[in-house]
Amino acid sequence: MRRVRTGRFPLALAAAIFAAALPVTLWAGGYFGASDKAQPPIRIPSEVAWTDSTIAAATDGDAVRGLILARRCVRCHGEEGFSDNTYIPNLAGMDALSFWKQMQDFQSGKRTSSVMQGIVADRTQRDFADLAAYYAMLLSTPDPQSKGPFPGPRPSDAQSDVASQLVTLGEGKRGIPPCQACHGPAAYVKGAPSLATQNENYILTQLSAFAQGTRSNDINLRMRTITSQMTPSEREAIAKYYGAEMGVLPAATSRGK
Repeated sequence: MRRVRTGRFPLALAAAIFAAALPVTLWAGGYFGASDKAQPPIRIPSEVAWTDSTIAAATDGDAVRGLILARRCVRCHGEEGFSDNTYIPNLAGMDALSFWKQMQDFQSGKRTSSVMQGIVADRTQRDFADLAAYYAMLLSTPDPQSKGPFPGPRPSDAQSDVASQLVTLGEGKRGIPPCQACHGPAAYVKGAPSLATQNENYILTQLSAFAQGTRSNDINLRMRTITSQMTPSEREAIAKYYGAEMGVLPAATSRGK
């Protein structure tokens, strides 16, 4: 693994950057699947080394040029960054660093997807930065007139209780930290994948892929370690919780309301 250096960046940002990328910039299962026959390389989870130069490259994009490049992305990810398919990630409001890392990982093969790897094969780092700038500036709320699937239906009270516990407190006995420690108390923090506006089925397929090891581009094995300690029902509860846009609500007001 390349040497990771945080330079002048705050410790909280460095910790968030090291967190596994769940979206984005997150593609596993379904259309963006990583099958058991196509295991990603394990020894080096990502070619990305967070140095001053790579952070500058990732955040120096041209959103106008990104708008033009994004015309190729509309079919799957929607006109305004909200997909009509819950197995495909929403990109609206995605943090630029997180988006850029996922594109790099797809291109290097550290994250597997026959669809995405074909799309990004001939793209440049500038292209990734421009796309990142464009999607980062999009509104993180869907058009009220839209008929899209986000936000999804609310989970049951029992599922809300399970998810709320894991999101805000984690589970110390199993070494599971709270989700919001890396992804933020409102499901968004710079340098980590946003879960504030992410589709339920996409989140679930990513959590399952990390748990099964079919996705392994998380630096320091963070997501693989955490998800492998969760039960399938816990992963489902978290996916439903965030997919219903409950991650942006205070935990005390999220249950069944």
